[in-house]
Amino acid sequence: MRAVQITEFGGPEVLNVVDVPEPEAAPGRTLHDVSAAGVNYADTDHALP
Repeated sequence: MRAVQITEFGGPEVLNVVDVPEPEAAPGRTLHDVSAAGVNYADTDHALP
């Protein structure tokens, strides 16, 4: 599955498209498909793994 990861501080240039394993729902949890999501300024400025 393709995902966007942020691994360092910076602007939009630090957004990286990567391949990650398909997620699996844990017992008692639900998994939802998301085809699009918004990215706010705070997501690009403060998010680190």
